[in-house]
Amino acid sequence: MKTEEILTEMKNADMILAGLGEEFDDLLRLRNCTEFVRGKKLLQESGYQWLIPAWQEYCSAKMEDNISPALKKLANILADKNYFVIATATDSRIEKIPWKKDRLVMPCGTTARKQCLNGCGHMVESVTADEAEHMNAAFEELFTGHFSSDEFQMLTRCCQCGEPMVLNTVFAEQYDEQGYRKQWEVYTKWLQGSLNRRLLVLELGEGMRFPTVIRWPFEKIAYFNKKAIFVRVNEALYQLTEELSEKGLGISKNAIAWLESL
Repeated sequence: MKTEEILTEMKNADMILAGLGEEFDDLLRLRNCTEFVRGKKLLQESGYQWLIPAWQEYCSAKMEDNISPALKKLANILADKNYFVIATATDSRIEKIPWKKDRLVMPCGTTARKQCLNGCGHMVESVTADEAEHMNAAFEELFTGHFSSDEFQMLTRCCQCGEPMVLNTVFAEQYDEQGYRKQWEVYTKWLQGSLNRRLLVLELGEGMRFPTVIRWPFEKIAYFNKKAIFVRVNEALYQLTEELSEKGLGISKNAIAWLESL
């Protein structure tokens, strides 16, 4: 199946399920970024692993933004379709793409929201502009190799238990899932309507970091829907299961680069 044929399948599909995996955290470029690798190690050693997703996003933004243009292209292709997007990537730029209303869910969280350190369940809130500015200022120092724990006390405290707030992602020690649950219910209801419909399952850049969220469920969805077509795009883990080999395609390419080529 060629790119032109995939675009034709997108056009003819009744519904499209798109998954955005870890490649949309820009890991391909970041693993070769000395400043990112050094800063990540400092955060891990100091107990600030919950900041790593934001650090990824900050360092990625230091380079040319290739994520937003690629996803905008996808949104334009999907614009007239009945679709849903699920992302295990935590980059807040994903939320800023002009998707249809209520057609995106990020079950691994996003750097745009914060929660109580202890996950007390009081409330998941948006990171304020002042907090984001403070965070970026601290990252400016970290980018040069300077780290001070005082610089990273940038989020408010929980108004219920008084504990510090941290970013609401799976990298928090006590991840508070209420940040995405309501939208997950919307997704599952949408998915129920895909049975026996001409469904295109488009898995983009999903590896084995969180395979139970997109990779394995998408395989199951495509297998049981007799009218489904499955497309997997991944830099390394592009192979299909034997059960899907006759109704799908694996593309050995970074998903961001693949979208850019459409």
